Amino acid sequence: MASLPVVNQPAHRVGALIDHLARRLRLRSETVLEPLGLRPRHLLALTLVRDRDGISQQTLASTLEMDGTNVVGLLNDLEREQLVERRRSPEDRRRHTVSLTEAGAKTLAKAEFALAAVEDEVFCALDTDQRETLYRLLQTASNGEQPICTETIPDC
Repeated sequence: MASLPVVNQPAHRVGALIDHLARRLRLRSETVLEPLGLRPRHLLALTLVRDRDGISQQTLASTLEMDGTNVVGLLNDLEREQLVERRRSPEDRRRHTVSLTEAGAKTLAKAEFALAAVEDEVFCALDTDQRETLYRLLQTASNGEQPICTETIPDC
């Protein structure tokens, strides 16, 4: 019988911890977004529309990595609640641009405030410096880059 190759494994596996924290964040986030009539995908779209006012539907679909048909449904939800508005692009009348309404900006601000409280709850055991270090490490890992060595990130 052939033996399995030995895989060198670190003493601590982070995947399960990240998954656990992500699940806690997701569940709490969904709970605080529901009273605002939002789901996480709505929040993502609203944030992108705020940050890139006048974004085209096509660019929004590409950025969200969603099919154009699904983005239309997502925007229909947001437009129905008067959180965004679509207009014909002045440069190309076949395309639509999306902008945040005043109600959308207020709802997004409430959502971000509520989500900050969720992060405070989930990460209450970490001080400000530790949270910043965690953020930088996760950002580095998500970008697939080598970490930038600092005093707060030892042994890199």
